[in-house]
Parts: sequence; C-alpha cells; structure tokens
Amino acid sequence: MAKLSGLCVLAVVMGWQGASAQQNPLPAQDKPPAAAANQGADKAAESDEAQTAALAKAAQNPVANLISFPLQNNSAFGIGPYKRTQNVLNIQPVIPFHIAKDWTLITRTILPVVWQPNDQPTQGWFGLGDLNPTFFLSPAKPGKLIWGAGPTFVLPWATAEQLGQGKFSMGPAVVGLTTPGHWVIGALVNNVWSVEGPHGRADVNQMLLQWFVNYNMKHGWYVATSPIVTADWKASSGNQWLVPLGGGVGRIMKLGFQPVNITGQFYGNAVHPSGASPWGMRLQIQFLFPKFTKEQEIMIMEKKLKEMQQTQPPKK
Repeated sequence: MAKLSGLCVLAVVMGWQGASAQQNPLPAQDKPPAAAANQGADKAAESDEAQTAALAKAAQNPVANLISFPLQNNSAFGIGPYKRTQNVLNIQPVIPFHIAKDWTLITRTILPVVWQPNDQPTQGWFGLGDLNPTFFLSPAKPGKLIWGAGPTFVLPWATAEQLGQGKFSMGPAVVGLTTPGHWVIGALVNNVWSVEGPHGRADVNQMLLQWFVNYNMKHGWYVATSPIVTADWKASSGNQWLVPLGGGVGRIMKLGFQPVNITGQFYGNAVHPSGASPWGMRLQIQFLFPKFTKEQEIMIMEKKLKEMQQTQPPKK
C-alpha cells in the first residue's frame, strides 16, 4: 500500500509537469537566460532566508543539535561605594552527542574569565572563576515542546579566593521551550548545593532561572529578552534575589564563511543585594557550526567558488 501511494504521488507530480510543459510555449531548457537567472537568484535568496531562520532558532535553543562556541561578556556597573565595574567573559562551548537512536546529550560548559573590583577606587582581582559544566539529556526528535534535563556542577577552579565559591557543588538542571512561528519561548532553571570543600568557605545553595523570549525577523535580525534571575538561599533577608529586566537585539550573519550570532542586551536590576550592580550589559558573539546535507554543501562550495572568482582581478 505504501509503494502504491508513492507511485500515485509520483504519477500526480509527473502529470502536473507534463501539463505545465504543454501550456508553456518554451520548454524548460529554452527559457530566456535572464528569466532563468532571475528565477535561480530568487530561489537562492529564499533558500538562504529559510536557512538563516532555521539557524536563528537553533542558536536560541539551549538544547539544539548544534555545535556552537559562544563568547559572552557581562558587565555589571555601579558596584560598591566607588561605583565600579565587574566584568565576566564566559567561554561556553556547546557540544551535542548522539548517545542513542532517540536521545541526544548536550554538554554546555562555562569557564568565566573575571575582573572583580574590591571596595577600593582602583584595585581588584583578575583570573578564572569556577568551572560550570551542565549535561542535558534531550529527545533526538522532540515535538512541539522541546526539553532537556540533567545534572549541573560547579567545580572550584577559581584562581583567586574572591573569584569563586571554593566548594564543589551540584544539582539538577531543566530547560523547556517552544518555537511557534517566528518565536522562541522558554526557560532554563537549575539549583546547586555544595557537597564538598573547605569548612572555612560558606555553604552554597543557589538557584538560577533564565527565561527567554525571541522574535525572529527577516535577514537574520531578532529582538530578545533573556534575563538571568538568581537567588542565594543562604544570604540574609533582602539580599537573596537578583531580578533583572531588559532586552536587546541580535542578528544571525556571516563573518566571511563563518555563521555567527551577534547580540547586545541591557538590563536594569529591579531587585538586587545591597552594594550590588543596579544595571548591566551583555554582549555576545556565538560561532555556529551547523550540519549540512550533501546538497547544501555543494551549494555552499559553488557559492564560495563564485565569490572567489569575483574577487580575482581580471586577466590582462
């Protein structure tokens, strides 16, 4: 029955092509060169736009089957009595692994490079912060609700006491999202507790919630909000929550032949601990390494060759 249905579809397609050929006074190969070129250009533009839209949604999905290498810089302004600036550059590669037919393991590792000011006008500490790997197990073929769950860890890798917690911590992490139309809407949440470390360092019990809403537009542009809400359950009353509000814009584009996701966002902290930053800025460039079909690889190679030929000086 399946073979018969396939033959029926093939027959319908071939029949439609035949009728079309009869109505057209020129066979397909005899179309005017300019018209054929324009049609090809339009199809190529549509294909590029569709690929960009799909890549945008994948880049905004924390558990997408996409290798990426984000470099995210977070600046927190107005800290302490001298209104100084903290700066954290997060190096956070994302690598998916197919561990079974129906399941994918997505690894997301964050290594922060930190500048932490002290309470003096000019001094502070610079170095690496604690390493934060997370492992999401996610369905290889998700439905309308895309989700992932797994453990997250905080490893005491900080190069200075002031740049990390000094404890080995762990806990659960969950992410869920949906992608209707031009939208990507979801949230990621985790909570970690310290399980090992020096007795002189404070115990850890912290929650992180990042909800995100992205609206994708033409030519790779999008608007987004993705504030990171944190709660330190061990802190004193009134100093537990950090609740930012804000957003920004971004674009999926190419640097040469390399697809990238570039975004800039600003956030004001509606709630924050005493002496903490009242507002901040997030800048990110995310290098994307999508998987292509053989047909897409051929198209990319042809496009590269054409661009190389156009850049070559004419022969004398």
